[in-house]
Amino acid sequence: MRFEKLLEIIADEPVFETGLLLSGEADPVGIRHQLARWTRAGRLHQLRRELYALAPPYRKQMPHPFLVANRLVQGSYVSGLSALAHAHCIPEYVPETTSVGAGRPQVRQTALGRFSFRHVKVDLLYGYQQVDLGWGQTAFVAVPEKALLDLVHLCPGGDEPAYIEELRLDLETLDLDRLDVLAHAAARPKLLRAAGYIRSLAEDRSLSYEAL
Repeated sequence: MRFEKLLEIIADEPVFETGLLLSGEADPVGIRHQLARWTRAGRLHQLRRELYALAPPYRKQMPHPFLVANRLVQGSYVSGLSALAHAHCIPEYVPETTSVGAGRPQVRQTALGRFSFRHVKVDLLYGYQQVDLGWGQTAFVAVPEKALLDLVHLCPGGDEPAYIEELRLDLETLDLDRLDVLAHAAARPKLLRAAGYIRSLAEDRSLSYEAL
């Protein structure tokens, strides 16, 4: 296969799997060897086994980190600080994309960034939705309230008032009723304590504004 043919097949796909090229009478061994050569030549980025992205100047668009995270580990969704920053719930820039899923914990350093995957039990895999990232890209991302609960769940002392206050949450971006519903669905005392404290923070702040 010539590289021009690869560009024609990939078209606007921000990332692609080897299987996309293995139709008809394609030689799987030959194609995998060619992909390896193009990777060594700097024309492709290999993100994991069988998953690639075009390198500049050949790519038409930059793959969004959230899309890459979803494709790196099937069945995962972006959560924690990454999802909170995306929803403008916290002020900090988050350079690493964090996801959760039922698989083993792992960290992947790629040419497109650093990606971490945290393990949670299957009964906690809820509270996420497909989000439009622009340029035709989408990814599964936790709603802000679930992203916060996942963060609390995974961090030692995540329900401590000091930890929650250090996050500098923009409480107006959170739906406190949805936070309560999601915390009760998890049925974890730690998450219920955190949700209760976050609501008390919001109520105290509201009273402070009314006193001005």
